[in-house]
Amino acid sequence: MTAVTTASPGSVPGSPALRYVHLGFGADAVDYEEAWQEQRRVHAARFADEIPDTCLLLEHPPVYTAGRRTADSERPLDGTPVVDVDRGGKITWHGPGQLVGYPILKLPRPVDVVAHVRRLEEALLRTCAEFGVETTRVEGRSGVWVLGDPVDQRPALGGLKLDFDPRVADEEFDARLNGPEYAPSNAGQRREDRKLAAIGVRIAKGVTMHGFSLNCNPDNTWFDRIVPCGIRDAGVTSLSEELGRDVPIAEVLPVVERHLREVLESAVPLPRAV
Repeated sequence: MTAVTTASPGSVPGSPALRYVHLGFGADAVDYEEAWQEQRRVHAARFADEIPDTCLLLEHPPVYTAGRRTADSERPLDGTPVVDVDRGGKITWHGPGQLVGYPILKLPRPVDVVAHVRRLEEALLRTCAEFGVETTRVEGRSGVWVLGDPVDQRPALGGLKLDFDPRVADEEFDARLNGPEYAPSNAGQRREDRKLAAIGVRIAKGVTMHGFSLNCNPDNTWFDRIVPCGIRDAGVTSLSEELGRDVPIAEVLPVVERHLREVLESAVPLPRAV
């Protein structure tokens, strides 16, 4: 694993620089377990104040990872291996065409986890806006979303009216068993809400781990083998799908770095109110 490290000047007087480490992209994509081990190493160094706040940026080979709240009914039906991890959230996929970021930051205690997630969301919202994609937050669902059309304006599924959509009345409806018309990767065609960036974090000893994944130009059909993030009534998308052109990671990377820097270095994290 060859890492490229860059540092940026703090935007707040006296604030430490945020260090970026490029672990590997494309042919040098980093195996998930290897990157997880590197996260642990950097986490320990940050806790000991041996290094400044650091954001690892990379691409993974195809892999499914499951957070602590993942249910058995959300995993691949065919027994595809899943890496169980110590972050929050549920199951997701990482792979080619997806920019992954692991900001490893020291925060004041008691840590405000929600505020940390909101800062990551803000940087990604700004990134998407710069590319001309309108995104938003969805209450109760972390990450960055493209909102679908109002329900009564969406196209009928399989020629059926919404009243007959099985997902409306059946909480156990499983898109994995019901063909491409219900697949998460086709949510854009159905004009439904769709997630463009996912966030899942862990905070240990006041230092953050894990982070975000932003879909640039991946093959989103990988998500069809799971229940992404445990959400059955929405899907996934990418910058490429929303813009109708190829948007590679190389084009997105400097934009993400700039907005992360703006948000994270200008923020003044506060202890969680108790």
